Amino acid sequence: MKNTDIRALSLEELKEQIKAEQTNGQTLRFAHAISPLENPVRLKHSRKNIARLKTELTRRENEQATQTAK
Repeated sequence: MKNTDIRALSLEELKEQIKAEQTNGQTLRFAHAISPLENPVRLKHSRKNIARLKTELTRRENEQATQTAK
């Protein structure tokens, strides 16, 4: 997912996407532990997508906290 796609998501969609990516990442790790994946780079992409999603979530939460404090 690109950052522009992530920014277009609503807060609920963002949380759902994080859960989906975490589940996908966990499945990939389990599959890789049993037998090597054909493309192990997918693990790296999964981790990075989760990080991007969490970063956007944190940014929005901080933005809301700042607006509430004003």
